[in-house]
Amino acid sequence: MDLKQLEWFIRVAELGSFTKAAATLDMSQPVLSRQVRQLEIELQQHLLYRNGRGVTPTESGRRLLEHGRGILHQVELARQELRDREATPVGKVVVGLPPSIGKMLTVRLVEQFRERYAQASIGIVEGLSAAMQEWLLLGRLDVALLYNPPVNPQLEYERVRMSEMYLIGAAAERKNSRVRLPASVRVAELAQYPLIIPSRPNVFRNLIEAECARHDVKLTVALEIDSIAAVLDLVERGFGYAVLTRDALQGYQATRPLAAARIVSPAISTPLVIATAAQRPLSSLARHTIALIKSELSETQAREPVAKRVRAAAPARARRKRST
Repeated sequence: MDLKQLEWFIRVAELGSFTKAAATLDMSQPVLSRQVRQLEIELQQHLLYRNGRGVTPTESGRRLLEHGRGILHQVELARQELRDREATPVGKVVVGLPPSIGKMLTVRLVEQFRERYAQASIGIVEGLSAAMQEWLLLGRLDVALLYNPPVNPQLEYERVRMSEMYLIGAAAERKNSRVRLPASVRVAELAQYPLIIPSRPNVFRNLIEAECARHDVKLTVALEIDSIAAVLDLVERGFGYAVLTRDALQGYQATRPLAAARIVSPAISTPLVIATAAQRPLSSLARHTIALIKSELSETQAREPVAKRVRAAAPARARRKRST
């Protein structure tokens, strides 16, 4: 398979148009169309549906697109590794982050990366743990942060910390806030709270349901929402409660009046790990990026304690009284 043909096919599939792809590749549309057609002949597969409005990938085309992105990324890593200098890493690294970490970590990570490695570039991809494991294996990601991943001999894991679970509710001063949360909530008490949680399969949901099943606690699921930001928006408006990690709370607490209660008796926590592909050597840049991620996680954890109410420590009238 010609790597140039693969690159050209990916550009066409992503843009949905031979004309647009040809313009970005600085080549003529007929030549580009002919090259992609030769790739289809070589693979004996139709890769694109062609119509008057453009093109869309076939099922085979979607699979090649998925694998092709990883292949091209690995080729670039190989080139990078050959020219790498340990003192000054160059090239590109792609990091996968779960949504609960992304809000907290992305900006700081990019800032620190750009400051330290001016000759390199970084890409950030957010996704669920199951999807990011597949992307690591396909080569689309170099590094990923995962919550409690299943054992996979094709991946290597390094635990960076345990993240505790919290019950999160609206701030007590809101009119539609259901219950003012205590400092901590027992697992047996979780049944009292209508929950807004992700649909299955989800690491957090699996964890909390398994723990509750062990203690014969039946959860009340009010809503199934697969976006952390949307879950917390709904929680803030008093539609229910969320069960999320300390990391998720830190990422969003600055912009939302939320209350947090640590889950106890027993406490529930989930490991956060740095994952890499076992069969691919890490570039110098990837190793430096992993060290940077660890440093940022440690600083973030020390910077923002969460075992207290978030912008809900006192009723609104008490704050007004202090201000007079």
